[in-house]
Amino acid sequence: MTRHLVIAIDGPSASGKGTLAKRLARHFGLPHLDTGLLYRAVGWISARSGRPPAEVAASLTADDLADPQLRSDEAGQEGSKVAALPEVRANLLKFQKEFSSQQPGAVLDGRDIGTVICPEAPVKLFVTASSEARAERRYRELRRQGVDTIKPRVLAEMAERDRRDSERAAAPLRAAPDAWLLDTSEMDADAAFAAALAFIERKGFRSSGP
Repeated sequence: MTRHLVIAIDGPSASGKGTLAKRLARHFGLPHLDTGLLYRAVGWISARSGRPPAEVAASLTADDLADPQLRSDEAGQEGSKVAALPEVRANLLKFQKEFSSQQPGAVLDGRDIGTVICPEAPVKLFVTASSEARAERRYRELRRQGVDTIKPRVLAEMAERDRRDSERAAAPLRAAPDAWLLDTSEMDADAAFAAALAFIERKGFRSSGP
């Protein structure tokens, strides 16, 4: 690769964007940032310390993203709540933009990468799936983690999170006008990766590895 390659991946929870982002980062030899972890960390730390979310966001470091509890459903809900706060988003903007500016590029996934964080990214993907498919994936994930839940509850919580993410005033979840839509409802991880890779290669980007 000779051009600066930034791959901006947006989409709702359990759409497969995180798995796809990691595979694309490995394929192209690029660093990967799950920006949702930033908001999860802010919400999680704020809820447990009592510190204002904006204050936590302003002092967040890469080490704060290592807590395995950030992958929990509770942390996800906390993250979705603070993500609606404009001051939190503003305080995390520098962190994300600096990550995306490194050479030879980066892969970022979240909910406002193609619209706010990296609007000039040469590759933008909006990964989505039906509510039923996403709820099924999240249900299976929670069961693997030993969480006792039922599908209707998972679906209801996902619908509430989608509503917050899409209706918030600050950087709502939506596809960038020039983003390529990838519906993974009927795809497994391999099929989604193959489709995304073909799209990226059509734009002239190829891995420099073997």
